[in-house]
Amino acid sequence: MNHRDIIAAIATAPGRGGIGVIRISGPALKTFALGLTPRTLQPRRAVLSPFLDASGNPLDEGLALFFAAPHSYTGEDVLELQGHGGPVVMRQLLQRCLELGARLARPGEFTERAYLNGRMDLAQAEGVADLIEASTALAARAALHSLSGEFSQLIQQLIDKTVALRTLLEATLDFPEEEVTFLTAGRAGEQLSAVREQLAATLAATRQGSLLRDGIQVVLIGAPNVGKSSLLNQFAGDEVAIVTEVPGTTRDSVREQIEIDGLPVHIIDTAGLRETEDTVERIGINRTWAMIEKADLALLVSDASSTDESANAAIIDRLPAGLSRIHVINKIDLANGAGKREQTDAGACVWVSAKTGEGLPLLKQAIWEHAGWHPSGEGVFTARVRHVEALQAAQHHLALAAGLTDRLELYAEELRLAHEALCAITGEYTPDDLLGEIFSTFCIGK
Repeated sequence: MNHRDIIAAIATAPGRGGIGVIRISGPALKTFALGLTPRTLQPRRAVLSPFLDASGNPLDEGLALFFAAPHSYTGEDVLELQGHGGPVVMRQLLQRCLELGARLARPGEFTERAYLNGRMDLAQAEGVADLIEASTALAARAALHSLSGEFSQLIQQLIDKTVALRTLLEATLDFPEEEVTFLTAGRAGEQLSAVREQLAATLAATRQGSLLRDGIQVVLIGAPNVGKSSLLNQFAGDEVAIVTEVPGTTRDSVREQIEIDGLPVHIIDTAGLRETEDTVERIGINRTWAMIEKADLALLVSDASSTDESANAAIIDRLPAGLSRIHVINKIDLANGAGKREQTDAGACVWVSAKTGEGLPLLKQAIWEHAGWHPSGEGVFTARVRHVEALQAAQHHLALAAGLTDRLELYAEELRLAHEALCAITGEYTPDDLLGEIFSTFCIGK
């Protein structure tokens, strides 16, 4: 794709609104703008102007804003047309831009150009998308931390310290006849320990950021009529699932996103698990098992007034080996019980009433503890799976390097690999296919 093309897109959300924005980026946009507005545009000064068609007739009237390179979002000339937000008007203005030689921007292409032109690094660019997609207030603040460069600064500190170690090592390899090696003089062992310690702290914060961005998938499972749908409604604070006394009422998955101390939690209510001859219910049960395979955590719900554990035992036998679970004993209001939490050999067990809400705070606490979430969320930045994987790779290579201090060539190679893993986070070493995958997740116009 030619990054010197002029690109254009509608930057505001689909639908009707008071204001709609067309964003254009590329070289020599002052000349391009002559086909749209009769007004003379000065950088960073809003000008009220008609927006003209090919015959010079007004399509709309609004504000034209010109940002001269390199002082713009993309680092190129950028033109924004702020008109009335009707779909027809926006389409006409966009079509006029295409007639003048622009092409329709790909998803994320404006931010991609900002990255390619050095206006932001890759982690900051991802912060833009995370800010737009943030599902909680804490997630939005964390994404802003990433966008402002806080995460990148932490990574850059690790990169700088790794480079310093590599420099000492290369000097030692280049001058082996010296009585005191550069590694010894530079106290490389202490430096390596400090880098590993800082990397571990950064990795812990990054895992928190990944949780904050993606949340966790929690599936409600159990026999029919144990109160799974009532529990979902209690979590959601609304009647999102149908509740009746008839077993098998829920025949398909019902999804709801909630927030637990800032952590996005995607809760899925599923069909009761049992043997059945009902074709529709059996389809729902098969879908339940498919959901279980993808879940991060299962809430195994049972009835406090029932002593029959055979249904739960059959369900547990089929659960994926690595799936975490919390046993939720529901309907304590019918069994004269109280909300409490215990740790058993099989894991956490929480007594609740989906009807009254008793015990629900204990269950929420158990969920975020299973997720590894720290509710304060202070200083957290959004992060992605690839960031966690890159830091884990760097951690692995630095650990290997610590055991190879007497084999300098291998020591140097492990430091190099750790350096490359860290640089991949900010985009210094990033394959083009990964860039395409990252920016394709952005909305058009950003």
